[in-house]
Amino acid sequence: MIRRVRSDELEIMRQIINEAARAYQGVIPPDCWHEPYMSEEELAGELAAGVEFWGCERDGRLVGVMGRQDKGEVVLIRHAYVLPAYQRRGIGARLLQHLRRAEARPLLVGTWAAAHWAIRFYEKHGFRLVLPAEKDRLLRKYWKIPERQVETSVVLADVRWLKQQPQ
Repeated sequence: MIRRVRSDELEIMRQIINEAARAYQGVIPPDCWHEPYMSEEELAGELAAGVEFWGCERDGRLVGVMGRQDKGEVVLIRHAYVLPAYQRRGIGARLLQHLRRAEARPLLVGTWAAAHWAIRFYEKHGFRLVLPAEKDRLLRKYWKIPERQVETSVVLADVRWLKQQPQ
């Protein structure tokens, strides 16, 4: 079942994010890794910045989350994580499909350049990498992330965004 994450589930959501984000340890630049990956303060900041989280429930428990953040002309997919024991079962795909169906505006997603599995996931679902110069512009315009993260990230865009771009 896909549903909005409730306010009483924030700690569970943070645990999902932190457990799944362990896949980044040793993959992303060491100066970008920190423990926990998402602190209580960071999650509170994301919620205050308008990130709305949706979750997938299996066997009566929340096992995956994905956020969306309205940025006016585009919507960002943020913080997509599934517990490792539930990965490769279509949960991320169902969450992404749910968010895509509910949105008419272009979607953008940012991820670590070294997270090849995440890039492949989004490409499998119709997203395409944007060119490096455009990636930098988009990350600086729509995300509030450190410059080091801009340097080591990529942006993928859905077909709606790509159709709006000059040829």
